[in-house]
Parts: sequence; structure tokens; C-alpha cells
Amino acid sequence: MNMMMKTVLRMTFLAVFVGWLMVWVFLPTKIYMQVWTPVLNSKLNSIYFGEQGTNLLLFTFPMMFIAALGCVYLHVQNKSENINKSKSVVRSHRLGFWRRPVLVMAPLGIVTAVELAFAAMFVSLLIWSLSNYLYVSFGHLHMDKAGEKVWEAKFRSVSLRLGYVGNICWAFLFFPVTRGSSILPLVGLTSESSIKYHIWLGHLSMVLFAAHTIGFIIYWAITHQMALMLEWSQDWVPNVAGEIAILFALAMWVTSIPRVRRKMFELFFYTHHLYTLYIFFYVLHVGVAYFCMILPGIFLFLVDRLLRFLQSRESARLLSARLLPCETLELSFSKSPGLNYNPTSVLFISVPSISKLQWHPFTVTSNCNMEADKLSIVIKRGGNWSQKLFQQLSSSVEHVKVSVEGPYGPTSSHLLRHECLVMLSGGSGITPFISLIREILFQSQNANLRMIPRVLLICAFKNSADLTMLDLLLPISGTPTQIPTKMQLQIEAYVTRENEQPSTNAQKLIQTIWFKPDPSDSPISPALGPNNWLWLGAIITSSFVMFLLFLGIVTRYYIYPISEENTRTGIYNFSLSSLWDMFLVSSCILVASNAIFIWCKKQNSMEGKQIQNMEVPTPITSQGSWFCEADRELESLPHQSLVQATKVHFGARPNLKKILLECEGSDIGVLVCGPRKMRHEVAKICSSALAENLHLESISFNW
Repeated sequence: MNMMMKTVLRMTFLAVFVGWLMVWVFLPTKIYMQVWTPVLNSKLNSIYFGEQGTNLLLFTFPMMFIAALGCVYLHVQNKSENINKSKSVVRSHRLGFWRRPVLVMAPLGIVTAVELAFAAMFVSLLIWSLSNYLYVSFGHLHMDKAGEKVWEAKFRSVSLRLGYVGNICWAFLFFPVTRGSSILPLVGLTSESSIKYHIWLGHLSMVLFAAHTIGFIIYWAITHQMALMLEWSQDWVPNVAGEIAILFALAMWVTSIPRVRRKMFELFFYTHHLYTLYIFFYVLHVGVAYFCMILPGIFLFLVDRLLRFLQSRESARLLSARLLPCETLELSFSKSPGLNYNPTSVLFISVPSISKLQWHPFTVTSNCNMEADKLSIVIKRGGNWSQKLFQQLSSSVEHVKVSVEGPYGPTSSHLLRHECLVMLSGGSGITPFISLIREILFQSQNANLRMIPRVLLICAFKNSADLTMLDLLLPISGTPTQIPTKMQLQIEAYVTRENEQPSTNAQKLIQTIWFKPDPSDSPISPALGPNNWLWLGAIITSSFVMFLLFLGIVTRYYIYPISEENTRTGIYNFSLSSLWDMFLVSSCILVASNAIFIWCKKQNSMEGKQIQNMEVPTPITSQGSWFCEADRELESLPHQSLVQATKVHFGARPNLKKILLECEGSDIGVLVCGPRKMRHEVAKICSSALAENLHLESISFNW
């Protein structure tokens, strides 16, 4: 029954999405402008004010329908996966070619065949739209003022249509950054792996909007109408709003350049919060009709952003911090047993005592199957924020207030479908593989699961102290008595800057710090979205229906009568219409999200009451790392098996090409996390004709 329902839902999604795309294709054509639009405008004129109603029906409703129904689909998928966890994994090679890297270059990163195909289709859509806009406008060219030359009118038309095409980019811009989205999982994406699409769309839209702005400034200059730059029209496009919007956009664009972002991340981070003002003035500039064309992405992003804010208002209970000799720490939080997540998930954390505005993503290293009441992340000491965190934890503090958002990640353990997994990491890039190895370890204990992928972990470290990262492969609690024989694990560790293993006396010790519980802290509970798809669907549906209802009432009984009384233009104030739309969207999302979030919070409060004022262990120092001391007696069977599976190479670097091409098997999943040079080298190897059995998997936003 579930399989049949999923098939029906997939076909529904495909039909609605194709129809939505076809509307964008027909948008700039004569058929749409001269036949279709007038008919729909006349039908919706008295309720949703003509063109606004048409765009709500054609552009907003389809994607909101997919988002709401997608929540139902993901809920059914989660239930079916929980039932079928014990069954063998079905591997499919039908889409293998489309997932292979075909383009590896610094500005774009690693681009697969399917990404290149969709990018080509999207660029074709932009070119098609611009050419049709110009064809229609040149055929019905009108002069803005007496004495205007034909080439001047055409120049103005080109500048205007560049803005129209930029609006298409905006229609897709916010989907990749909606972390709890129900859209991205439908096509197998996460917000972390698709952040590069947001970057591409952002650059493309800025090029178009910059050309749009510069074009109009040049046009006003050559036609002696520079006074129009300061015009805020009541019945048409306010130019000042557009100019303010482009200034905010330029500030965000300049600080997002990779070199600027890496060297001055805080400047990039704070400047990017100008997006709220950018959206505000952008909508005032384009008006309600064009706002409805880009509304789905903004609507879903606002829902997600509000839910993240509501989750982050609570302080998460921090249990302990494990400080490793390699200037790395593992933070362990209390979580409710109902919170489920998959390997390679990401948790965003904020420490108000360091910065109330900064949020940083870190890979979740724990496994919800092995550690039902604990969630752990790993932080490498690097920038200013992490430096301050290390200093704070090293000052014998008894409690640290931490806010969290997430975790976010894939909706299924799809990486386990391969016959063999080759994991390649550089430095702290090993962290996404810790949770994945723990998941394989858990699955290998299930006697009903037929296929367990072989695992080859290749990790490169600068110093021998970094080998202590391997201690994190097994959790402190919930570790089985020994690693099952069914799990075939091989670890090849490379220490690049040391030629021999240092003496035991030179090794630093691992320190564990336990924190006192605070009554105001609570376990990390399931956030609306990945753990509550139906409730997220309820928020999307109820808030959108409320928006349509109140918009119809305001338009029919307030805006429409005023516009009828306006004998001069017959149009309600252009900017006030936009303000009404933004107010109604924000209000409806605020009411629906808060109501359902409070309801779910009450449901989860019973688990939160399980936090007891238990006795806090004193800070302890371990005997050292299992991997840095060759002569240490192996008392723990799991660690003994792990050390025996590990081979350490000093003063050498891994030959990635040799390692990958010598891997045996017809279906080998390749995962890489580390420096960009390493990622690109692995991608080039996997894209070669000699590596048809290698399938590169995207696991993070490091591109």
C-alpha cells in the first residue's frame, strides 16, 4: 500500500512540477500575454486584483501544493524505511552516469552530469525568456516621452527585460537554503549539498539585476531624465525602492566573493543578514504581481526560518566536552529519544556568551541508533569563535549555555546501498565518516540485514596527535562488546609531517569535562520537519490557506473599492499593495507556526521532564589515545579490533589514484571530505573512463 501511495505521489509531483515549469516557458510569449492572461485576469479581478490572482494560481499554488504534499510523501517514506530496515538494500545503477562528475573547476566546484544538464536547461530558459520578451516588446514598442528615438526605446526595453529574467532566478533562489525543506528531499538533496545552487543563482541574479540597474541609469542619463532616479510613484514601480534594494544586494554580493568570505567570514556573515531589507525593498519595487511569482521560495524559507528561531530560543543541555590533544573537542548534548537523524547530518550551534548572532555548522558524529539519549558534534580549533570556545571550556566553567538548530541531513541512509565504501578525508574532514561508520557498525549487528558494505577509510593528518580523531569512531557509551565479523573495516592513516611515531611520554592526554545540569536547559527535541513532516505540512497548508483567505478579504472589501473610487488611475497605491502582501504573509506564517510549534512542544515536554539533577562526574583525564601508543595493553575488545584494523603510515601521503583504481568491486561508493584540492583530485579520478565502478557521493557543502 505504501509503495502504491508513493508511486501516485511521485507522479503527482512530476505532473505539477512540469506544469509549473511550462508556465515559466510560456510566460514571455505572445500566447501568454495576449490570450491566456487577459482571460484569467478577468475571472480573478474582483477577488485577487487581476494579475496578482493569475500569478497566485499559476506560480505560487503549484509549488505550495508540492511542498505540502511532499511532507505526506516523506512521512510515508520514513514509515516504510523503518519497516524495511532489516531487508537487503536494493542497488540501482540506472542513474550512475548522471551522478558522475563531468566538470571539476575552482569557480564552480564539482559538477555532475545531471547538474550540468539542469544548469544548461536553466540557462536556456533564461535565454528563451529574454529573447521572447524582446521579440514581443520590440513588436509593440512605445515611446516614454515625445522625441524619444527608437534605439533609446529598445535600450530601455532591454534593461527592463533583464530585470524580468532576474526575477526567474529569484523564483529558485531560496529553495536551497531552506534547511527543513520538504522540496529538496524529494529530489534527494539536502540544504548542505545544494548550497552551491544558491551561490550560482545569487551570482547570476546579481549580474542580471546589476545590468538592469546600470541600463536604466544610462537610459535616464541619455534621455535627460535623471530626476526619475528619485521618484517614488504611487501607481507604478518606485525607482527608489529598487535602488535601495540593489545597494543591499551589492553589499551582500561583494562580501560573498570566496576570497573575501574566507578571510573575513564575520563580515560576510553579518552582511548577509541584510537579506531581510533586500527582500523588503525588492518586493516594494516589483509589486504584488511579480512578488507572487517568486513567493513559494520566500514563503517556505520564512516558515523554516521562524521554526529555526523558535527551536533556538531554548537552551540545549550540554553534558560533556572531550578535549583531544589535536586541538579538537567533542561536545555531547542530551537529546530526546524521539529525535532521529541520519549519518552526515549537521547541527548548527550558537554560544551566546561568545556571540549572540553567530551560528556555526558542525557535523554530528553520534548515531541515534547506538546513542538514543545523546547527540555529539566535533569542533576543530581554528577561527576566532572556536578559539574563544576553547578558552571558555578550559577555564573550569561549570555550565555553558548553548542554543542549537537542527540536526539537518539526508532523509535516508542512502550511502549504505553500495557494495563497498571508500572514505577519503583530510584533517578534520574525517568527522562526517564517524557517524557513518557507527551506523554501519550498528547495522552489522542486525542478523537480518544481508548486505553490509565493506569500508576502507583513508585519512590524512598533519601530526601524530591528530590520530586521536580515530578514537571518536567508537562511542563512549553504547559500544558493543566487539566489532562484528560481518563488518569489514580497514583504516589507512597517513601522518604527513612526521617520519616516525613519537614516544609515549610525548603524548598528551585526552580530558573529559562534565557540566552541571541547569533547570532551564532541555534536551534537543525533534524539530518540525525531518522528524515531524506531517506537522510541517500542516503549517505550510494552514498558513497558505490563511494568507489566501485574508488576502481575498482585504482585496475585495478594502483595496478593490478604493481603486474603483480612484478616478484618475483606477489603481490602488502600488507600494501599499506590496506592504499588505508582505504583512499578510508574515502574519499568517507567524500565527500558524507558533500555534503548531507550541502544541508540539507540549507533546515533547514529557520527555524534557526526564532531566534529573543527577550527580555530575568530576573532570577526568583518560590514559591516552588508543592509536598513538603502540605498547599500550588493549583491554577493550572494540578498540582492540579497531586498532588491529588500522595501519599508520608516517612521512607519506596517500596515492589517491592508485588506491581508488585498485579497489575491487562493481559498485564502490566514494566519499571525500577535506581540502578543496583533495576533493577535486578525487572527483577527477572518479570521472575518468578507467573508474566506471566508482560513484562519487556528495555529502557536504564544501565544494
